[in-house]
Amino acid sequence: MIKKLLLLGNTDLYEVSQPVMASEDITGIVTDLHDTLFDWREKHHAGRAIAAPQIGVRKRIIYMYIDEPVVFINPRLEFPTPEMIELWDDCMSLPGLYVKVRRYVQCRVYFTDMQGEAKVFYLQGSMSELLQHEYDHLEGVLATMRAIDNKSFSLCKDNV
Repeated sequence: MIKKLLLLGNTDLYEVSQPVMASEDITGIVTDLHDTLFDWREKHHAGRAIAAPQIGVRKRIIYMYIDEPVVFINPRLEFPTPEMIELWDDCMSLPGLYVKVRRYVQCRVYFTDMQGEAKVFYLQGSMSELLQHEYDHLEGVLATMRAIDNKSFSLCKDNV
């Protein structure tokens, strides 16, 4: 089911998400994340991933769909190198707003998949920054809180 996205200013976005327990059935949440992401894509022609807190679910779940769906349950990040990049970050919870942030060039993510199997992915470049962005949602952190300075904001008139 398509869910309403929580937007900048909603205090629920600043809460730390709770782990998913092994006994929990999250199929409905994952379906809602998929439907909401694809609704956003249809309307805005963008969107690669979404985190459960963005639809008001305080669970440690990230749904990513690039070429196929990947569900990250209880992800944990590591950064193998200190190298960082600066980029303009956008977010479905901040429609029309771009924020210049720094992100690690590489990350390693440990997570459980929908079948309950432990997985590890090594990500670089745009995939690394995307996962870091979504992971921040699980920690109650928005891109606005990672802005490089007070001039690191830009509005896109097409989305406002």
